[in-house]
Amino acid sequence: MHSATSSTNPSGWFSTLFATRGRAGRRLRANGLPNANEQRPIQTADRYQATKPDWERSCRMKRVHIPAAAAVLATLSALCLTSVAEAAPACEPAKLAEKYPGLAGRTIKIGVDPQTPPYVMRPANDFAKLIGVDADVARAVFDCAGVKYEFVAGAWSGLLPAVRAGQLDVLWDNLYYNPERGKILDFVIYMEAGTGAMTQAGNPKKIISKDAMCGAVAAVTLGGFEESIVKEADATCKAAGKPGVEMMSFQDVAAGIRLIDNKRADIMMWDAGLIDTLVAENPGKYDRAFMTLSGIQIGPAVRKDDQDLLKAIFDGMTVLQAKKEQAAIFKKYNVDPSSQVTAVIKNEK
Repeated sequence: MHSATSSTNPSGWFSTLFATRGRAGRRLRANGLPNANEQRPIQTADRYQATKPDWERSCRMKRVHIPAAAAVLATLSALCLTSVAEAAPACEPAKLAEKYPGLAGRTIKIGVDPQTPPYVMRPANDFAKLIGVDADVARAVFDCAGVKYEFVAGAWSGLLPAVRAGQLDVLWDNLYYNPERGKILDFVIYMEAGTGAMTQAGNPKKIISKDAMCGAVAAVTLGGFEESIVKEADATCKAAGKPGVEMMSFQDVAAGIRLIDNKRADIMMWDAGLIDTLVAENPGKYDRAFMTLSGIQIGPAVRKDDQDLLKAIFDGMTVLQAKKEQAAIFKKYNVDPSSQVTAVIKNEK
């Protein structure tokens, strides 16, 4: 991946990222996301899954009242299984124009912010290259379809408007789904957001879950999603007659890490992917206390009039998951495999 950095005096991708993004960085990705206590069911509109294909309907058999019924049923079942195999998405780059005619001759522009590790980032030894969970998954998906593509790097806050304006074709960089975004863009969901809690090596306070935070000091980004987790834990602890959870706010990750280094905070809470990266790059210094899934879903988004691109992404994600390639990429970048979800197309009608 990239070289380890010092968290006491951050340098490299780590300090560059958070010196420029500050406390607003985490909230940008969740812009427009309802409060955690105001979550409502997400409607699903999956054009490629909602309607069962013809082969499946043809395989719904009535009773066959003939002497050779068992043999007939066996034959029909075999035919149905063959149809299923043939209908399953596969990597066929030579069939691009046939499968996705709207992509033939195009070069897809992928919008990313290279300051969002471990999702998209620049390696320390090659600043011109982009790596990370989303960068690697995007490459694999488009290579599977045979699509030409290029990454367009920019500030995260400007990527979504650029997709809407047609300047970019897809935003593929730790994009949170919410109903407002689903009204204007179509998403392919393939992972769930998680919050990680980092502590000193050895987890001295033995904080192994959000239910074990009673009496602890938790550092969170000001105004971030993690505040709701701490407030909920604090109320639960006090209701049980236990000490509450003290919350400290920090403006950027470097400041949050200093709270752990100076032992002013027992845990620091942030995006699980970044927490796991920091722990992996600083063995013997930090441990992950726990990780909790937020229920917020993540995936790339395209304009609603670009259905061939949407289908190519969905098909590619289905193949990657079937071959466990997504899981391998998650492992490569120290992302918890439990955050993977079955690929699905989502939007708001």
